[in-house]
Amino acid sequence: MSKPELLAPAGDLEKLKFALAYGADAVYVGGTMFGLRAYAGNLDEDELREGLMFAHERKRRLYVTVNIFAHEQDFSLLPEYLQVLQDLGVDGIIVSDPGIFRVARRVIPDMDIHISTQANCTNSESAVFWREQGAKRVILARELAINEIAEIRKKTGVELEIFIHGAMCMSYSGRCLLSNYLTGRDANRGQCTQPCRWGYSLVVENRPDRYFPIEEDERGTYLFNSHDLCILPYLPQLKDLGIESWKIEGRMKSAHYVASTVKVYRQAIDTLWEKDQMEFQNKLGSWLEEMDKVSHRHYSPGFFLGNPGAESQNTESSDYIREYSFIGKVLTTEECPAAGEADQGYWIEQRNYFKQGDKLEVLTPEGDPWTFPVRGIYDADGRKLDVARHAKQLLKLELPRPMEPFSILRKPQKQE
Repeated sequence: MSKPELLAPAGDLEKLKFALAYGADAVYVGGTMFGLRAYAGNLDEDELREGLMFAHERKRRLYVTVNIFAHEQDFSLLPEYLQVLQDLGVDGIIVSDPGIFRVARRVIPDMDIHISTQANCTNSESAVFWREQGAKRVILARELAINEIAEIRKKTGVELEIFIHGAMCMSYSGRCLLSNYLTGRDANRGQCTQPCRWGYSLVVENRPDRYFPIEEDERGTYLFNSHDLCILPYLPQLKDLGIESWKIEGRMKSAHYVASTVKVYRQAIDTLWEKDQMEFQNKLGSWLEEMDKVSHRHYSPGFFLGNPGAESQNTESSDYIREYSFIGKVLTTEECPAAGEADQGYWIEQRNYFKQGDKLEVLTPEGDPWTFPVRGIYDADGRKLDVARHAKQLLKLELPRPMEPFSILRKPQKQE
């Protein structure tokens, strides 16, 4: 059985390159219109062109989300936008609205169309329906258990894609009205403000000025706050189902999140297919430790093992778990002419505060992470610094060993 496609999120051009550098077979991105992540960086036409060149040079694929639920005014610009995507050479579009699907079939009939999870495909009849309409792939709803996924696989000939990792939404396949009602920003048109992560309390009708916590927490309770999905321990059960694409959620996440998560799942897939399940189990602990180093909420298998109960909701806090800070990325020679000169140090683009004496960890596309103490920090003018505190500042570091392109620096929150 062929390996599944490992599909990674790319909220902007930088994350696209990190996802592919760390082992993704394909990425999905948003363009400037019609996508459900309006607040991600997204890619304009020039960035899409560059991203496609970067992907296709490495024989990888790039899909573009066109997955809003359209209103009437959206269709005036849609045909021209779809034609641009086809002319650029994108490998497929992701669609949820039947109207957008119909226009796409008419305007760009040779383009591969993937049916978004927002379309709520939870059964084989629905999957067959979309195949008969001309869809290349159906992305299954996240509210499915493994036995249901297996049945859909047996009864359909269409390509299938499932989510294996990332944030979960308390609304059905992400179709939520909370944001629209509470903030006026429509989640189904890409503007979700994530009110499911807010704290809520009970208010009695005849006592409108009193707020009663449902749990003993003066800040309220987090009724809608789902744990993050993580199917990593259950990949051996998933392997034999023959699902064509395994998808990571997270276009709003950092380059560190994308790199770390993609690397773990790349290694896990390769181990399952090229070695054996025993080797997979031997490495599982270290992979889970790596998953804990990215910003996340508590992990859960979601619906994979059956309908989840209260244990899949965090009723105490909407905070992320952040054991490591994303400190910066190593610049390539294209990004900085001095990058890679080992005798003079390595250039990085800083993202978070660090200082002399801190112990940093290096995440690389290949090999295990390694650590070093910060001994020398220099700005672009060659001045030595004790503290690096300005995000996006270009800095040169003294290092005990070389760093390869696309390496990431991170710092444990608790320094020894």
